[in-house]
Amino acid sequence: MTAEKLRDLSRPMDVALLDATVAAFYGTGSKDERAAADHILRDLQNNPDMWLQVVHILSNTQNLNTKFFALQVLDGVIKYRWNALPVEQRDGMKNYISEVIVKLSSDDISFRAERLYVNKLNIILVQILKHEWPSRWRSFIPDLVAAAKTSETICENCMTILKLLSEEVFDFSRGEMTQQKIKELKQSLNSEFQLIHELCLYVLSASQRAELIRATMATLHAFLSWIPLGYIFESPLLETLLNFFPVPAYRNLALQCLTEFCFPQVAALNFGDFYNSQYVKMYTIFMVQLQNILPSSTNFLEAYSNGTSEEQAFIQNLALFFTSFFKSHIRVLECSQENISALLGGLEYLINISYVDDTEVFKVCLDYWNSLVLELFEAHHNLDGPAAAANMMGLQMPMLPGMIDGPGSQLMQRRQLYAGPMSKLRMLMICRMAKPEEVLIVEDENGNIVRETMKDNDVLVQYKIMRETLIYLTHLDHEDTEKQMLKKLSKQLNGEDWTWNNLNTLCWAIGSISGSMVEEQENRFLVMVIRDLLNLCEITKGKDNKAVIASNIMYVVGQYPRFLRAHWKFLKTVVNKLFEFMHETHPGVQDMACDTFLKIVQKCKRKFVIVQVGENEPFVSELLTTLPATIADLEPHQIHSFYESVGHMIQAEPDPHKRDEYLQRLMELPNQKWAEIIGQARHSVDFLKDPDVIRAVLNILQTNTNVASSLGTYFLPQISVIFLDMLNVYRMYSELISTSIAQGGPYASRTSIVKLLRSVKRETLKLVETFLDKAEDQPHIGRQFVQPMMDPVLGDYARNLPDARESEVLSLFATIINKYKGAMIDDVPRIFEAVFQCTLEMITKNFEDYPEHRLKFFSLLRAIATHCFAALIHLSSEQLKLVMDSIIWAFRHTERNIAETGLNLLLEMLKNFQTSEFCNQFYRTYFLTIEQEIFAVLTDTFHKPGFKLHVLVLQHLFCLVESGALTEPLWDVATVPYSYPNNGIFVREYTIKLLGTSFPNMTSSEVTQFVSGLFESRAELSSFKTRIRDFLVQSKEFSAQDNKDLYAEEAAAQRERERQRMLSIPGLVAPNEIQDEMVDS
Repeated sequence: MTAEKLRDLSRPMDVALLDATVAAFYGTGSKDERAAADHILRDLQNNPDMWLQVVHILSNTQNLNTKFFALQVLDGVIKYRWNALPVEQRDGMKNYISEVIVKLSSDDISFRAERLYVNKLNIILVQILKHEWPSRWRSFIPDLVAAAKTSETICENCMTILKLLSEEVFDFSRGEMTQQKIKELKQSLNSEFQLIHELCLYVLSASQRAELIRATMATLHAFLSWIPLGYIFESPLLETLLNFFPVPAYRNLALQCLTEFCFPQVAALNFGDFYNSQYVKMYTIFMVQLQNILPSSTNFLEAYSNGTSEEQAFIQNLALFFTSFFKSHIRVLECSQENISALLGGLEYLINISYVDDTEVFKVCLDYWNSLVLELFEAHHNLDGPAAAANMMGLQMPMLPGMIDGPGSQLMQRRQLYAGPMSKLRMLMICRMAKPEEVLIVEDENGNIVRETMKDNDVLVQYKIMRETLIYLTHLDHEDTEKQMLKKLSKQLNGEDWTWNNLNTLCWAIGSISGSMVEEQENRFLVMVIRDLLNLCEITKGKDNKAVIASNIMYVVGQYPRFLRAHWKFLKTVVNKLFEFMHETHPGVQDMACDTFLKIVQKCKRKFVIVQVGENEPFVSELLTTLPATIADLEPHQIHSFYESVGHMIQAEPDPHKRDEYLQRLMELPNQKWAEIIGQARHSVDFLKDPDVIRAVLNILQTNTNVASSLGTYFLPQISVIFLDMLNVYRMYSELISTSIAQGGPYASRTSIVKLLRSVKRETLKLVETFLDKAEDQPHIGRQFVQPMMDPVLGDYARNLPDARESEVLSLFATIINKYKGAMIDDVPRIFEAVFQCTLEMITKNFEDYPEHRLKFFSLLRAIATHCFAALIHLSSEQLKLVMDSIIWAFRHTERNIAETGLNLLLEMLKNFQTSEFCNQFYRTYFLTIEQEIFAVLTDTFHKPGFKLHVLVLQHLFCLVESGALTEPLWDVATVPYSYPNNGIFVREYTIKLLGTSFPNMTSSEVTQFVSGLFESRAELSSFKTRIRDFLVQSKEFSAQDNKDLYAEEAAAQRERERQRMLSIPGLVAPNEIQDEMVDS
């Protein structure tokens, strides 16, 4: 093929031939031609000398795709090799790119025609600037500003370059450049901003060219977030923008710029209130102009849905303007009477905008409402004083004399100022409340009521914020919240406001404020709500309507366990209503009834095992009598959930005899069926092979597992009844599976009968695991159950074909070791023998097969390393090598869970070996391998999520080597002629060599500096981590990607602080989520 000539880079390239190759790649040729072109272009791109042809190509081609190909080659060089190029080559490229940009943008026709090309050249120029400016290209900004004044099109393009530069430095620099470089660029931009500012003002005052004005505003928008405030308020800039605001063509851009002014900047902090009057003036002028453009009486919901995209963007920008202005400057507007009406007008606008049916607009508004309400709430929450505290709880107490003119009176005034908007805000929250997780019944796009099939995470996040906001609003005024909710509910009853959506949002709002009222008020409120909802259910006709009302009743009662615990009659009525719903076959109703029943029982279990006033026996006994009729219409999975709920009730019974009697009555139906099946099997084993019988066995085991999960230790009498028979069924089914696979080949494992048989095996293992996991303080139980399982379960695993091995065996023994810890040490060799070698063979062939076995295998290893480490020490060196190889293999895995389990396991092993007598021996064998492997995954972008653990392993290794704990040399004395003074110096040299050969683009001084820095900061985790983050940016492996995983640990600490704060405010953590020891005795 002639295109092969392109590979010869010793002479100028044949550009016409390159054009043809690029054209073939983009699809003008046949499939083979395209593949061949792709191959050549990739080779050229990877050739280190290819970039020297870039200028030649750009000067001689008219093809846009070829130009882009050449610029792509150049982009790679700039990103990864720029600083290694000779000065004259760098300067030549810099000047060439600048000249082409100026040439193309100097007249209107070429600028419009070559727009895409110019944009790409601008990006290349900014990439160069990140290396060259300010130190090697001091005159860049003055040159740019001078060029901009020569023609309007050049000026327009200069604005684009400035905008790109600002975004690169201030918005996209984290993880792209080192901290030092970012700081240097920010200082340069700040010091040279005077010139840019003058240029922008000059354009806005003198130019009539619409595109240029728009480009200038877009550039200003990028700069405004960080420039000193003096440039805004002490120059005509603000006035100019306010003049542009009423002009439709510039309205959105002007509004975006005004929004940027509102953010609190570091610069503003030094001046205190100096600029406050300016902000007030800007806001007042803005409000007057806004009234003319879009009066506050507008119906925003309609205006938005019928508006053009420009008009919709305007409403979005308005939301952003008001929220950012109020976040930073609302206090200034509160201070004087004449500004208060403008403030209330703005809040009115924002509430109206919040009704707009657009998720993004609503998110912006909701975020602000949440912060405003939180601020108002915290001021009252923190005001020390009995009157305030009583007021918080909704009790009206006379004000104490000393509080009238102290901070208390200011707070009361502020609260009164916001009372009107807050009341409207409560209505907004009630009308737009998002759907909580527990609700399973939804309206589909065709208007039918169906069972939800998938959770929508966006809606759940929105619900969480709205719920929090409504709880703060309730704390601020319980009476108003209650009044608005009951009024809306009465409109549902009289039909005036009845729609599915209105009832849903109202009930979700009622459920969401659980725990935020004092008990007495909550009881009064709920009695009315539940009574009204039950009435509504009686009077409303139609299956769909009833399903919606049923779903809402279940949701509301499930949210108020405190109320149900205190009112037995209501609790009994509600539970009986749930039993009624269990016969209702409308999609989702039965599921929700079973879920709600489980939720209520978990929180009120003791109420069901005591004899209540006016009753002859405990409710649980009555329930067990009618149990067959109650569950008659339920599906198997719903029956399992029902059994789990009753298990919780029985678990609350303190009398052991009664408890065992209840359990026996509960398990009567499944045990009868089990006895029947086992009896038949004793006559003829073939009976167990019938698919219907296998399904029945599976169903019985699942029922047992659910009851075991809620009963814990008290499940012992029941499991003892079925345990040995169950192991026999397990063994028999296992043999059946092996025979089928042996005879039917690999596809046999996918037949429905083998899948069914395996489900029974898995459920058996799950049942034993659940029981042993939940059985508390009973070490003898472990021994009693573990020994009989050794052969049927472990021996069976080892004997089976790989496709017939159940991964649950691994997780069962991991649970047993985590539970009984050191007591299992004698059994570890047998466990090891049965599962280790054969599982490793299954999972080390590649990264894909047997995903379940992978994770569970490493979890088992981790359990052994943590609790039975002594057993690992006694392994032979070949076996220990297998263990270490498998750990390295685990953390190389790109599957996050497996890699993390492997890294945690590695840390356990390193710490345990450090304190054992084999410390020297172990580290001599594995230290360098581990270090090398950890650096390999640390610098591989697929393993970013493991960053925190990679850092901990390296820190452990470096601390250990400097601590002197290793008394023997880590280097191989036989092959290294030079003797190092100590291990620390050896490891430094080894690390420098390792990184130097891995990253040839870094200078040896950079690598040495990094390694020395690591050793110096080894004891201080945060600076150790920062050095590694900077190194990853320098090594250029992690550039141009999403780096949030490198900062994951800091985010987790923030989440924990937030949880502690929420626990301190009544209602913020829903009563259902608080792990309370039942207070219903």
